[in-house]
Amino acid sequence: MSGVLVCAETRSGDRSEPGRRAIDFELIAAGRALSEQGAGPLAVALIGAGAEAHAEQLDVDGVEQILVVPTALEHFEAHVTQAALQALIEQHCPAVVLAAHTVDSLSFAPALAARGGHGFASDVLAATWQEDGLHAERGAFAERLIAELDFPGKQTVVLLLRTGAFASPHDSGGRPDGQRASVTRVELDLDAAARSERVELREAPVGDVDIAKADFLLAIGRGVGSAEKLAQIERLAELMGATLAVSGPLVEAGWGARTRKVGQSGRTVAPRVYLALGISGAAQHLAGMSRSRTIVAVNSDPDARIFDVAHYGAVADLFEVADALERQLGNGD
Repeated sequence: MSGVLVCAETRSGDRSEPGRRAIDFELIAAGRALSEQGAGPLAVALIGAGAEAHAEQLDVDGVEQILVVPTALEHFEAHVTQAALQALIEQHCPAVVLAAHTVDSLSFAPALAARGGHGFASDVLAATWQEDGLHAERGAFAERLIAELDFPGKQTVVLLLRTGAFASPHDSGGRPDGQRASVTRVELDLDAAARSERVELREAPVGDVDIAKADFLLAIGRGVGSAEKLAQIERLAELMGATLAVSGPLVEAGWGARTRKVGQSGRTVAPRVYLALGISGAAQHLAGMSRSRTIVAVNSDPDARIFDVAHYGAVADLFEVADALERQLGNGD
């Protein structure tokens, strides 16, 4: 058993390229890393009607083969995708199958793993290939800990990766090597697998803003002290041109919207700048923002865990820093 097989998303949604979902490129990034660590060649599976039209967009650095499985159904159906992936696993024997931790994949991936006797983990935050095989990380104990998983005795492991937890190769310019992946059309009899019928698709609301897309986040934690003091931080975020985000305790206290929550049970973000005010740095929060390009932390506790990942830090009262920033910005200096 060797190789990594990425199952690309096929229905409409958040896109970084016309016709493709942004998560596809994150899956490819994770698959490429595993391939480079020794898991074997990287292939991408496109399953669905008209899937072949998207092959060129997914021909990015690291992908050696694109497997196109056409289906007669216009829309995504879980049982059809499950049957197609099951057949591809039998034909190609990948060591790792990667899919997104989305409503689509959750509707078929657990059943796929159970039926095939494969290893399985959902909501995965990190994956590496080591001497003894695949290792993965995900949240545990109500997101208070990070669990490290391995899969002894499993020839194939199915992982569902959290959106935003992996950098995208598309962000770094696609395919610089000039090579092209081979495209193989795989004809499968999937008629018997169609046991459901799509009636309607309703996208879940993302709230007033999608913090995962912001370039500059100003995140506030329990150090703010009270809901009344949030107004100053909101004003500062506006002055700085930042998007306001919050940590878990503020959401639990009812001070912040869940759509603005950063962390394992919230949104995974990777902005250019992440300014953390009054955030101690619990494990579940760090897992949701540690890929930020530049992390600046302000906390009155010199032992706060946020300083372990911060590029710049200040041991100070967050409101003193906020006041100084307001004065600077208000004066136009």
